[in-house]
Amino acid sequence: MYETLLLQISDGIATITLNRPEVYNAVNEKLTDELQDILKQIARNNEVRVLVLTGSGKAFCSGQDLKEAAQLENRSLSDSLHKRYNPVIRAMRELPKPIIGKLNGVAAGAGCSLILACDMIIASEAASLSQLFINIGLVPDSGSSFFLPRLVGSLKAFELCTLGTKVNAHDALELGLVNQVVTAEALDKTVQQLAERYAAAPTKAIGLIKKMLQKSGSATLNDMLDYEAYCQDIAGQSTDFREGVAAFLEKRTARFTGN
Repeated sequence: MYETLLLQISDGIATITLNRPEVYNAVNEKLTDELQDILKQIARNNEVRVLVLTGSGKAFCSGQDLKEAAQLENRSLSDSLHKRYNPVIRAMRELPKPIIGKLNGVAAGAGCSLILACDMIIASEAASLSQLFINIGLVPDSGSSFFLPRLVGSLKAFELCTLGTKVNAHDALELGLVNQVVTAEALDKTVQQLAERYAAAPTKAIGLIKKMLQKSGSATLNDMLDYEAYCQDIAGQSTDFREGVAAFLEKRTARFTGN
């Protein structure tokens, strides 16, 4: 159904694969349109409890397709961001389900922003991240100016953005840009095991945790105390809460349904 993406759904796990390997999964207009559509589908699909995002071939995503961009005359970069890239990032951050970034190779420019919008990132040793916007006289976009300072601090973020520094997988782990680094051969298995764990977890609670952590970045302690109470009330009315308590009392493994 899609020209630039592959979608697979199995046992509560949805996997989106950026599928333009001949250009290292560079982002063109079609890809952003299809990614917006597919994220809406996943948000509505109650059978999906975790999303895995990855790239085909050797790269995760090399950023914007500059060949396509060069052919679009008199285009507004602001309009492009508002209509194409920003809706994707917002949809990822607002998705009430965990997103695992399966970083199989290079993530550059907008591709770096895309991977940083995930909730957890498992990287292959062959992977790298880079803010290449500066190399063509542009500034970070698609959320990088938001994500980077929060992950690595303002000093390091300035360095990465203004020098276009390429960060290898192990350095990314040390900086806190990824959660785990594994060999290329172990990447599939590691991500699958993590995805299966989330697919069996209390999805509603995880979605609330995601919202809480995002809100905390611009909130006061009092704000968060009130918001925690609000979210806890929602979680406390869930089927999974009742199942969790019952499983604890009965000394068995909980069977969460995501409701």
